[in-house]
Amino acid sequence: MHAMETTLTSPSASRPSAARLLAIVAAFGLALAQLPAQAQIYLCVDASGTRELTDRYKPGCKSLDIASSIPAPSGGARRASAPPRAAAPAATPSDFPRVDTSQQRARDNDRREILLEEMRAEEKRLQDLKTEFKGGEPDRLGSERNYAKYLERVANLREAIGRSEKNIEALQREIAAIK
Repeated sequence: MHAMETTLTSPSASRPSAARLLAIVAAFGLALAQLPAQAQIYLCVDASGTRELTDRYKPGCKSLDIASSIPAPSGGARRASAPPRAAAPAATPSDFPRVDTSQQRARDNDRREILLEEMRAEEKRLQDLKTEFKGGEPDRLGSERNYAKYLERVANLREAIGRSEKNIEALQREIAAIK
């Protein structure tokens, strides 16, 4: 009989050590840091006309040159205390339709009348709510045998009065803003 020779190895001997793994990961990270941050971008349009931007090439896709179309960030880091720059107002195109002064005045008058009508309706609603509210002690309804339902209605009336007052204030601001 032939004697069989076996070599026993421990499971940890076939695996790299933690230090070696850490070194591999660090080297891989450094290698990735050296790669440029750009990737190729493709524009794909399917049969229905749907556009898709992707970083994977598909048949029929066009390569986009994004390096020349996107400016690189400026060199210095922006200071936290520097206020953001406001965008310059866009110039009105010369062929943009204009409204003459009398027509604009008529539109403003129509708007003012609509807002005044809304304000009158809101003031009427507020008056009705205050009448029903009776200073915080409205009459109990027959359907409010449970006192909690009565308190809920009182709270709802109080909220409705507050909303109505805010609506009137907003309408007054809108009316005042009309030239």
